[in-house]
Order: sequence, then structure tokens, then C-alpha cells
Amino acid sequence: MRDEFRELKQSYLDTNRRYADTLLMLRGLTQHATESAEQAAKAAEFSAICSEKCLDIAKRAASVPMLEAAEGAARAATSAAESAIQSAASAASAAAAAALAVANHAEDASAQGSSVAADASKKAAAFAAQAVLMSNKAAEYARSARDDKPTP
Repeated sequence: MRDEFRELKQSYLDTNRRYADTLLMLRGLTQHATESAEQAAKAAEFSAICSEKCLDIAKRAASVPMLEAAEGAARAATSAAESAIQSAASAASAAAAAALAVANHAEDASAQGSSVAADASKKAAAFAAQAVLMSNKAAEYARSARDDKPTP
């Protein structure tokens, strides 16, 4: 009976150690996912700012005889918008990873990290939408400049 008790105790200790290791891993996963989502949101914000600047350049270039510049700015705005969309997708993925960590172990730190990641994902999506709108407007300016170009 002592042997059985010792084996049972050892089994409990092993299970407890594995649980503690898993908990540490989940905390790390949540922290990394949260940081990833925040960085993706920041990247989407930078892309939106880039799209806004490209829109301004396309608008100004469309009013002077520099069609190539307007079209180039419109292409740059499109690339920035695509970058913002990818950043938003990355933030959403990180938020999902954080939510998975919470689902596996409901702990305050994991829940808070998941909430931060979800907020970052929401910001990234908003910046991506803003970048797309500005990209479309820049393309519109370039199209307008092309249509207004006098034929030789």
C-alpha cells in the first residue's frame, strides 16, 4: 500500500509540474499574441498614414501636368492599403491566439491579454479600412488627371 501511495503521490507531482509548465507556456503565448496584435495595429496605422500622404500627393499631382506622379502615388496608396489589410489580418490572428489561450486556461492575465489583442485587432481593421478609402480616392484623382490630360 505504501508503494501505491508513493506512486500516486509521484503521479500527482508529475501532473502538477506539467500543469504549471503548460500554464507558463500559455502566459507566454498570450503575451506574445498581445504584443503581435499591438504591433500589427501600429503597422496598419502607419499604412493608413502613408495612404493619406499618397492621397495628398496624388491630389496635388492631378492638378498639374504630372500624370505619372499621380498614378505612382495612387499605386503607392494601394500598396499601403494592402499592407494595412495584411496587418489587420495579422492582428486578428494574434487576437485569436490570445483567445485560444484564454479558452485553454481562463486566467485573469490571459483574459486581459485577449482583450488587448482584440482591441488592437479592431484598431488595425479600422486603419485598414481608412487606408483602402484613401487608396480609392488617390486612384480616383489619378483617373481624373488621366481623363483631363489634353491629347497632342
